[in-house]
Amino acid sequence: MSTAVETTLAPVSFTPGAVKELLKLKDQQELGDDFGLRIGVEGGGCSGMSYILGFDQQKDGDQIYMIDDIKVYMHKAHGLYLVGMQIDFQDGLNARGFTFNNPNAASTCGCGTSFSV
Repeated sequence: MSTAVETTLAPVSFTPGAVKELLKLKDQQELGDDFGLRIGVEGGGCSGMSYILGFDQQKDGDQIYMIDDIKVYMHKAHGLYLVGMQIDFQDGLNARGFTFNNPNAASTCGCGTSFSV
């Protein structure tokens, strides 16, 4: 597998709150340097597709990006659905967790983790 980091513009971005929470989670899990944040999509969910967000090791077909000092793994085919997306972390009274602001989503469900294109 290739370990070269993509020099092109990363397809997704993080808010400062998301960066802080992701770095905290990675630190708590005591993951090795071969782990990165996997961002992607999979079939399923209320609206047809669900987001993938979690720490994982590199797999065949992954592109590697460095976004705000976080190594990100994304399968090449998923970029089509995620380009321009911003990931945020909400820590309020009404909601706590990661949110996905995806300009490619034609519709989203109430849970905010499922979308259709």
